[in-house]
Amino acid sequence: MSGTGASPGLTPGRRLRGSVSRRSFLRGAGLAATAATLSACAVPGIKVSDYTAVPDLSDSDKTLNWSNWPFYIDVAEDGSTDPTTLELFVKKTGIQVAYTEDVNDNDEYFAKIQPQLTGGQEIAADLFVVTDWMVGKLIRLGFLTELDHANIPNLKNLRADLRDVSYDPGRKYSVTWQSGLAGIAVNPAALGGVEITSMDQLLTDSALRGKVTLLTEMRDTVGLTMMDLGYDCADFTFEQFDAAIAKLQKSVDSGQIRRFTGNDYGSDLAQGNVAACVGWTGDVVSLQADTPDLGFVVPDAGCTIWSDNFVAPIRSPRKKNAETLINFYYDPEIAAQSEDYINYITPVDGTAKVMEDYDPDLLENPLVFPDKKTLAKAQVFMGLTEEEENRCNRAFAKLTGA
Repeated sequence: MSGTGASPGLTPGRRLRGSVSRRSFLRGAGLAATAATLSACAVPGIKVSDYTAVPDLSDSDKTLNWSNWPFYIDVAEDGSTDPTTLELFVKKTGIQVAYTEDVNDNDEYFAKIQPQLTGGQEIAADLFVVTDWMVGKLIRLGFLTELDHANIPNLKNLRADLRDVSYDPGRKYSVTWQSGLAGIAVNPAALGGVEITSMDQLLTDSALRGKVTLLTEMRDTVGLTMMDLGYDCADFTFEQFDAAIAKLQKSVDSGQIRRFTGNDYGSDLAQGNVAACVGWTGDVVSLQADTPDLGFVVPDAGCTIWSDNFVAPIRSPRKKNAETLINFYYDPEIAAQSEDYINYITPVDGTAKVMEDYDPDLLENPLVFPDKKTLAKAQVFMGLTEEEENRCNRAFAKLTGA
């Protein structure tokens, strides 16, 4: 069974070193994290329009503070003497990196840094990693500094589909760290012979009634539905958005949808309580370690793609050091080493070629190395203004009962 011919997704997954999903960590955090996120969402931020850039001290100050999500970088294996990518970076450049796993949620992290950035002040991080839509928000508020591409020559290796995105045209402020796809996760044993190829089946096929879950992530659930209706989720009208909401509401009202979830769809999917659901590639890779028959389907209409991105805040005195690190991780040799542990979708062209020698088994997993045909069908959800964001969130909250 498969989705498009390009992405079979039912290939059994091996137990990967990076099998703890970063999104699994976040989404499985429970109600306390949800409450913290909702609280942080109320923090709009005040746009910075006039601040004085500080001198870059990178040539004399060989340090860098990097904030990232948990479980999102390669670490030393027990008993191994092989250096990690971060250790290789320090050895090559002499730049000492203070690496902190303190980005547990986009809104929560924003709430932490926005008071200083609103005041035009330096924050602890010279470089941090956040998701597409948060990059757009930070740009709108003037919280980010432009990256000097001359210091990132390896940016030539950025995948073509990621070079010009709606939330950051021309990649002036951000560069992708890792990506993932949202599509349809399936348990073949619970499908009763149904072959899933579209969101419409999830939302209307009576054979699946009560055995379908959707994500609480608005951009993925609504984005996939808009694509199924023939719309472009990277460039849509609000009439089209509302049409997708209406279709989803009809499915909710009919009892087709079991519930809306974070990544906690995993146990129900593995046990067969859920036959098919909207899910993320990273979660499916993790789940396949114990339930190898689970699969991921790219709908005929396409899938959504999200990325987490490097960004540099205003007033960092070590921006060049940050750019040096980005450049380092855009070397395919380094990208292959980190990818072998992280197991998300690399943004670096040439990584697969290196992986042929480094870890050829990983190339067989289409959730980690989707082919070009699949990536060509992936769309990034359109960048939204603050007002548009609030409008969409209100409509989706009403749908989900949040």
